[in-house]
Amino acid sequence: MTSTPMILLLSGSLRKGSTNEAVLRTARAVAPSVGVDTVLYEDLARLPHFNPDDDTDPPPAPVAGLRAMLDRADGILVCTPEYAGTLPGSFKNLLDWTVGGTEICDKPTAWVNAAAPGRGQGAEATLRTVLGYTGAHIVEPACVRIPVGRDTLGADGLIADPEARRQLGETLGLLASCGSR
Repeated sequence: MTSTPMILLLSGSLRKGSTNEAVLRTARAVAPSVGVDTVLYEDLARLPHFNPDDDTDPPPAPVAGLRAMLDRADGILVCTPEYAGTLPGSFKNLLDWTVGGTEICDKPTAWVNAAAPGRGQGAEATLRTVLGYTGAHIVEPACVRIPVGRDTLGADGLIADPEARRQLGETLGLLASCGSR
């Protein structure tokens, strides 16, 4: 008997009502239709500032929780805004806590760029660089651009557009198929 693949959803935004988080919540809603389980990581604000002196055994509790979730995941889907041409500091901090470990190493990973056309490339480039240091397996066909404006969200806070929902399902399916080892 095989278990259902689990994809960890990582939002790079701390903003309440973030469109990036709306993308991931929508992915969570469509996941059952493609045979995937998802878990949305919601403790970004609880992570301490990365300091190698604090990367001890055991690490701080929020870091241990993050690492355990990463370790259990079959794949990772990221959706992050771009600030000042790069990743938000809080999300870069999350990734900094993973650089020295093996939880992301060879883990199928992709991202959704939800920014308006012509924006978000700096965050993508930085994400690609940092994920390279973690040893993540970037699944190129699963890295997609789905521009999301607040006006595209339904009353439930999810993306209503059927094509966007189809793309998210396809992305999850690609990650799951790469994670089945």
